Amino acid sequence: VFLIASGRAKEDFFDAYATHRGLNRQGKGMLPTSTPLLRKGDRRYAEQIMNGTLPSGLPGALALYTYEERHRDSEGNEDVDYYRFTVCMHDMPAVAHHVSDVYCQRRSGFRWMDSAEDAFRRMKRLELESEALDKRFEIFYGAEDDEVWLKRLFSPTFIVWLAESAPENFAFEFSAGSLCANVKGHLDGATELDALCEAGGVVAKRLAEEASE
Repeated sequence: VFLIASGRAKEDFFDAYATHRGLNRQGKGMLPTSTPLLRKGDRRYAEQIMNGTLPSGLPGALALYTYEERHRDSEGNEDVDYYRFTVCMHDMPAVAHHVSDVYCQRRSGFRWMDSAEDAFRRMKRLELESEALDKRFEIFYGAEDDEVWLKRLFSPTFIVWLAESAPENFAFEFSAGSLCANVKGHLDGATELDALCEAGGVVAKRLAEEASE
């Protein structure tokens, strides 16, 4: 009974959230595999997909996204790992004329290992003079992209915002005209969902601003 009631409460919350924000809501579905996060795993799906003008004032989509990785042990028993994110997506084809790929990822591992790890990467690492930013993020861009353009994109004010004001566990990926801002876990509060949308909007506006220069 508790699980049924909890499920109904969740549906009621997202229905109310979408209604109050003027978004079109659908149940489960698939997201376009436009960025690396959205291509991960052996199985992928999304819930609470909402489309329209997001709280940032920009058109886009908001969803609870999950990908699964399946493993088998030596006896053939299957085990499944679930990775959950909340994602905010924007289509930005005009920016693709200036940069193909830029990934601002949550930092993992030790920074002294960066150079060794980079030897095996297809992407290039963007080095910026900000200790605070470097503690939170690792930034990569396409091998054929212009490093000078990328350094202009990460302006001083944008760097400060990423280092000090972006939501906890925030990251973003831009690839082939699609932006996917994300945080770990399935958010279930209006304040947190609004904050992700606003953060995604900050990134989208910065990309569009630099592309228009």
